[in-house]
Amino acid sequence: MPVLEPNPPQPQKKLLLVFGLMLGVPAVVAVIASIAANYG
Repeated sequence: MPVLEPNPPQPQKKLLLVFGLMLGVPAVVAVIASIAANYG
C-alpha cells in the first residue's frame, strides 16, 4: 500500500472526509430508496 504523503495535514484529511460524505451519503440514500421502491 503506497503512501503518497507520509504525514498529510489535518485540514486536507478533514476536507477529504467531508467530500467523501457528500458523495457517499446521497449514494447510500439512493440505493435504499430504490430497494424500498422495489420491495415496498
